Amino acid sequence: MNIKAIHHVAILTDDYDRSKAFYINVLGFKVLKETYRAERKSYKLDLAINNQYQIELFSFPEFKERASFPEQKGLRHLAFAVENIEQSVAELVAKGVAVQDIRIDELTDKKFCFFYDPNGQPLELYEI
Repeated sequence: MNIKAIHHVAILTDDYDRSKAFYINVLGFKVLKETYRAERKSYKLDLAINNQYQIELFSFPEFKERASFPEQKGLRHLAFAVENIEQSVAELVAKGVAVQDIRIDELTDKKFCFFYDPNGQPLELYEI
């Protein structure tokens, strides 16, 4: 096996329109393809950042709630690399997103902070 990169992260939403607006209008992802699957009564939205395929956003009418706190077993969080964390945080706050305080990673001395998508999925900004 010769893994080259992470291809995508899949996120399931209970409010497709709200989540779609968040990932496009707040975080700046671009739509690659939007598909409505009538047999599943479900949308699949392929989103990219920097021309790379990154997120599949799904809606299912019969979803199950799952704990999504950073210390729960499973996907802990999704981190986005940014060059200027203060500027990125200011942009999120201006768009009405609650953002936790910026912290310093004690292992790398890099700045990071957390916020949540409309589904409560923990997201992180990490300054590179």
